[in-house]
Amino acid sequence: MKNRNSLTLAAVAATGLALAGCAASSTPTASTTPAATTSATPAEEPVVPGVGLNIANRNLSVSPCDNFNEYASGNWYKNNPVPASEVRWGAFNELADKNNAVMRQILEEAAANTSAAKGTNAQKVGDFYATAMDTMAIEKAGLKFLKPELDRIAAIKDLKGLQAEIMRQQMEGTGAFFSSGVGQDEKKSTEYAFYLSQGGLGLPDRDYYLKDDARSKAIRNAYTTYLVNTFKMLGDNEAAAAKNAATVVRLETRLAKASKSRVDLRDPYANYNKMTLAELNKQYPNLALPTALKEMKLPAKEVIVGQPAFFKEENAMLKSEPLADLKTYLRWHKVTSLTAALPKSYGDEAFRFTQALTGAKQQQPRWKRMNRATDGALGEAFGQLYVDKAFTPETKAKALAMVANIKEAMGEHIQQLDWMSAATKAEAMKKLNAFTVKIGYPDKWKDYSAMSISRESYLKNVLAARRWASMDNLSKFGKPIDRQEWGMTPPTVNAYYNPPMNEIVFPAGIMQPPFFDPKADDAVNYGGMGAVIGHEITHGFDDQGRQYDAEGNLRDWWTKEDAQKFDARAEMVGKQYSAFSPLDSVYVNGKLTMGENLADLGGLNIAYTALHKELKKQYPDGKYPKYDGLTPDQRFFLSWAQVWRTNARPEYLRQQVMTDPHSPAEFRTNGPLQNMPQFYEAFGCKEDAKMVRVQTERAKIW
Repeated sequence: MKNRNSLTLAAVAATGLALAGCAASSTPTASTTPAATTSATPAEEPVVPGVGLNIANRNLSVSPCDNFNEYASGNWYKNNPVPASEVRWGAFNELADKNNAVMRQILEEAAANTSAAKGTNAQKVGDFYATAMDTMAIEKAGLKFLKPELDRIAAIKDLKGLQAEIMRQQMEGTGAFFSSGVGQDEKKSTEYAFYLSQGGLGLPDRDYYLKDDARSKAIRNAYTTYLVNTFKMLGDNEAAAAKNAATVVRLETRLAKASKSRVDLRDPYANYNKMTLAELNKQYPNLALPTALKEMKLPAKEVIVGQPAFFKEENAMLKSEPLADLKTYLRWHKVTSLTAALPKSYGDEAFRFTQALTGAKQQQPRWKRMNRATDGALGEAFGQLYVDKAFTPETKAKALAMVANIKEAMGEHIQQLDWMSAATKAEAMKKLNAFTVKIGYPDKWKDYSAMSISRESYLKNVLAARRWASMDNLSKFGKPIDRQEWGMTPPTVNAYYNPPMNEIVFPAGIMQPPFFDPKADDAVNYGGMGAVIGHEITHGFDDQGRQYDAEGNLRDWWTKEDAQKFDARAEMVGKQYSAFSPLDSVYVNGKLTMGENLADLGGLNIAYTALHKELKKQYPDGKYPKYDGLTPDQRFFLSWAQVWRTNARPEYLRQQVMTDPHSPAEFRTNGPLQNMPQFYEAFGCKEDAKMVRVQTERAKIW
């Protein structure tokens, strides 16, 4: 619902490993072009070992000017295949694994502490994780704790009962029918509003239901098998299970046909349709939303509807579809949202479907999955302990200094733009100067006192945590905007820009090698964390972010001519990325990935400027030191490549291209560099090199 841009390779945040590069630079092979020989060091010049880059990861048989991703990381790719339990493997995953080990220790200690005072965070975290890991108790319970939920659905007799269950499932986050919640009013960012958005699909995207290519059909068949087998485990006979599976697919296909594409969902104005409760009830009477809001004690007089056509179709469905079919759909979404709290056979069935979707060979170990679950439910409770172990005040201070330097560089870039008028520049500077920066962890931690967690049942704990989260969200309505709130927990390896808040946020989890290493030279830190910071700053000025003003309001602050010039430049980037192909006959969607591609391009350019500002302060004579025989510019670009190197399964790449606003990793490495003369110069690339675009086709916006 929220237009929150994030940095990760995909929906799931992944990791990064500290790489101390102390090996001397290898001599280039005969096939290396003169461009690559810049990494060789003259015999009379001693090689000073560097920190933060493992230069042995390079493939020196490839020219950096032909394929920088392969040159920078070719040996790493060869030596780091995707582990059986993962769908991709890269710097994000390596760092997330490191964080996972810290989190596991904290959670296991909490679970072992059975004497924590009732009601404390320690008790809640310990009990939640203990029940999550007690697979014997989960097997023994079977469907005992799920049965009351299923019985309630089975007892529905009419539309009124159906409406009550739909809203109950909204509070429990099952994903049935649609999404809803309280967030900032995007045109009045000083107030909270209640939002309704399309949803209700079991497959990752509407296109999986609508496309007729062989892979889409295979995914639908695997999904149907998953449905049939799950219904059979719930007690349905073969015929009933097959009938119920077909019902769910039919209803979800109807919702898919009414859903907007992911590209269309990137238009914030089209997603903003404010209605009074009376108007809402007139248009969608079968949702009974005024009654639902009253029961939720939400005194909203207006609601913002994201996709009116979707809700029109859903309203019709609730009237025209047989009640029994709608109950089957709700039963499916309730059960599959609770898979991890049910006997192992349910998780095994879900994983078989995941294998078809992503190509994963093995399920992740339960402790790792339950780490994520506990982080999602109580992340700021044990996040305080995580920060004590993994984040220092010195790291925060260095990061804040880096942000200030990169913001200053962005300001210089804005002022120097030759395509933007003075009036729009003034508004852009106003917005940049109004940015809020959050680093590490919240100044004010969440209060979990109203959440009730025990050692009785993991399923009950999951539902209790979800209901608490919903009530916590709804409780914001009518209050002043909470500008101290965070949208990510401290251990998260990720970052985000939030347009209505006009804020950039960097959790402690990402402030570690290879993104940020206090021992590394500035070039490595600016190519990693600096480019990440620049990326999030640029999100404030990408094709979506630029539509929000300094106060976070959805408002057009551009002159018509400047907007047209921006669109023309953005279109050039879109065309570049749409030509990239990670797999045979599979192409990146330049429109879906537009915001992230613009943020990568802008972020890297800004970070490069900021690095040189820092270098000039430290070395006013312009004699910059080399480490590992590499110049600061070379180390900057190698650090960028190190952050994005990722091995991925082909099935995962296909899903990423369809559903993810981030381009596949190899294009995040090479795509921006092909537009940067600074890169060509650093590696001595000639005009006809593959990494060099002709001047008229080079994109530069910020």
